[in-house]
Amino acid sequence: MVHQSFVTTTRGLQRDIPPMRLYEKAKKLGVWNPTDIDFTQDISDWQTLAPDEQDLLLRLTALFQAGEEAVTLDLLPLIQVIAHEGRLEEEIYLTTFLFEEAKHTDFFHRFLTIVTGTSFDLSHYHTPSYRAIFYEALPQTLQALQHDASPAAQVKAAVTYNLLVEGMLAETGYHSYFTVLERHNLMPGVRQGIHLLKQDESRHIAYGIFLISRLVAADDRLWHVVEDTMNELLIPGLGVIGDAFGCYDPIPFGLEESEFIDYATAQFQKRIERVERARGTTLDDIYRVTQAVIDANDG
Repeated sequence: MVHQSFVTTTRGLQRDIPPMRLYEKAKKLGVWNPTDIDFTQDISDWQTLAPDEQDLLLRLTALFQAGEEAVTLDLLPLIQVIAHEGRLEEEIYLTTFLFEEAKHTDFFHRFLTIVTGTSFDLSHYHTPSYRAIFYEALPQTLQALQHDASPAAQVKAAVTYNLLVEGMLAETGYHSYFTVLERHNLMPGVRQGIHLLKQDESRHIAYGIFLISRLVAADDRLWHVVEDTMNELLIPGLGVIGDAFGCYDPIPFGLEESEFIDYATAQFQKRIERVERARGTTLDDIYRVTQAVIDANDG
């Protein structure tokens, strides 16, 4: 394959479309360094926690740590598909994805080693439901793009990654961290890092919904791929959350499992409804709706 022309010396970059707006936000808000986060108070706070409280936070972090590593490992095929389609503005934004997922992997590892002093294997926290998504579905759908770059394969990968992994599981995980740490005024360094991660992930989710919406608007038959993928993964997705809390009685920090199941379901449903609204619309409509979401989001 050889180049016949270049976007920047023919039509120029479209700076007013959502991927470039997300890129502008990523350049402004996404360049933070996990090394700069001060964990001094967090180390002291960790020592005051009861064993079951430490275990719950270790469990939650083990899920995030492996999840961030998984997307760092598996994301490249999606970037390559978008590049091969010549969507330069989308590719430019997607370059920030890989950097940010790697940065998140770095952050959680620093928390584990600096604050908790953990040096043992945490994979026992990865239940069958977790493995079904992060060990199997996520790498399978993203790596499938290496030999199948069809719109259907792109939709399946983006639903798995952006709607389920980021839009439901990661969002619920952030909610869990904030519920515990803010309620008890614990670990300011971790809270700072989670806040910054959440900003990064909000941009990832916005792009994923944009990508799926663009594809569904172009071919309404792809809505069935969205529904089928959702139905396939929703049960193990909720299982990840149920597993995280179900082994404690009572749950540390006074948490209630139902609160987080309800939160996860609401997050997933909200994103699915946004995608469904793309059916029968135009690309201009999708640009307009996505831009309104980007403008309303502080990330």
